[in-house]
Amino acid sequence: MTTTSQTPGTVGAAYEFRAALPEDAEAIGAIDGSFTTSTVFRVAVTDDGFALREVPVDPPLTKVFPEDDGSDEDEEDGEEDDSRTFVAIDAAGGLAGFAAVSYHPWNRRLTIEDIEVAPEHRGRGVGRTLMGHAVDVAREHGAGHLWLEVTNVNAPAIRAYRRMGFTFCGLDTVLYQGTESEGEQALYMSMPCP
Repeated sequence: MTTTSQTPGTVGAAYEFRAALPEDAEAIGAIDGSFTTSTVFRVAVTDDGFALREVPVDPPLTKVFPEDDGSDEDEEDGEEDDSRTFVAIDAAGGLAGFAAVSYHPWNRRLTIEDIEVAPEHRGRGVGRTLMGHAVDVAREHGAGHLWLEVTNVNAPAIRAYRRMGFTFCGLDTVLYQGTESEGEQALYMSMPCP
């Protein structure tokens, strides 16, 4: 499916949204997913759960994600998952963003494996439109919900996901141990399939 749309907040810029092609792989791998934020979500773990509080950081924190090692998690249930990647192409033919999703039939979950928008295209509705394509895949499969993982320091993404309808559903305090993201916590967010 290919769609072209005028996204909110743009001045005459249109984007083409389509399924990724093999020739998009290099541009997807090269997209700058880094961000700078003046706030993070502080996680307080209690015996009964956890609490989050958005707190300022000074100086602002800049996060550059490590290179993906290319390894995929093994499927334990033996069922075939449906994985797809969608891209947003700007008017000049460059990659503005992408979303990689997978559907897991055993629990009717559509997982947002990765979603990134190039810095110069943020705030223009590209991420929201890519997420709309993920919702379309979820509906196609009869998914019960969409699910994603985000680091607690990515306050800009957390705020965007909340605006899209995602809510917090879990925490992993050890996911990043022994990695370049040591000290961060993994927050899980979900939303019912609209």
